[in-house]
Amino acid sequence: MTVVHSDKLIAPNSQNQYQVSAADLPLACPMPSMQLWNSHPKVYLPIEKTGWAKCPYCSAEYTLSNR
Repeated sequence: MTVVHSDKLIAPNSQNQYQVSAADLPLACPMPSMQLWNSHPKVYLPIEKTGWAKCPYCSAEYTLSNR
C-alpha cells in the first residue's frame, strides 16, 4: 500500500507493511496521514540507507520505493 496524503486520515497500525517514497522522508511512525489519538508515540525510522525499516512499537515494516 502506498500511503497517500489527503484530508482523510487512515487508521494507524492497521497494516503490517507500507510502501513509502522519498516524499515521505524523514520517515516517522505513525505517519502524518494516520490518526494519532489511538497510536503509539512518534518514532523516526532510519530508512534512507537500507530502503527498509521496522517500527519498534507496532512492528510495521516500511519499504522505500525507487520512484
